[in-house]
Amino acid sequence: MRWVLFTILIILSSSLLSQEENEDLIQFSGVAVTADSLLPVPFATVMIKNTSYGTTTDFYGYFSFVARKGDTLQFSSVGYQKSDYVIPDSLKGNRYSLIHTMLRDTVNLETVNIYPWPTADQFKQAFLNLDIPDDNLEIARKNLNPDLMAERVAVMPMDGSMNFKFQNQQRSNQLYYAGQSRMNNLSNLLNPIAWAKFIEAWKRGDFKRKE
Repeated sequence: MRWVLFTILIILSSSLLSQEENEDLIQFSGVAVTADSLLPVPFATVMIKNTSYGTTTDFYGYFSFVARKGDTLQFSSVGYQKSDYVIPDSLKGNRYSLIHTMLRDTVNLETVNIYPWPTADQFKQAFLNLDIPDDNLEIARKNLNPDLMAERVAVMPMDGSMNFKFQNQQRSNQLYYAGQSRMNNLSNLLNPIAWAKFIEAWKRGDFKRKE
């Protein structure tokens, strides 16, 4: 009989303790916003301090999870200062809401100078040997160079209209000299190489009358 009474007392005490613990649980909800503009802080971490229990805010800064009265919550996010909030232990009811403001955390980094070359002398040598690409004006000047244009014209094949004109010119020359001897080419008369060959042949006696 004593064991039965002892068991009943243990069950009653456990139920009372669990009831008291359940009374301390609350549904803690809120929104994390910036202190200067009241904009939502998305994906901020809300943790119960010294524990691994907590949650994160959504895209709109909203969060909701189960906590206890008197818990200390720590809010943290990249670019913002960490801040704490203590849930009052004198709350009535099992729900509590909060608008928590967070201060921006400005991190000033030291100036870093990045150089592509180990020493100033190597940089100077690389700078002096730098091959700067031509601008549009220089490209146009190179394309309009007379020697370059003459070279391109010499190797450029004739199109259909030029071939037709050349053939007509050849046909016209044939009709013009039909039945008569052609005139000497003016270019041969003014060609010094042709004259040199003529003089050498004259000295050799190539033009003497053979008996």
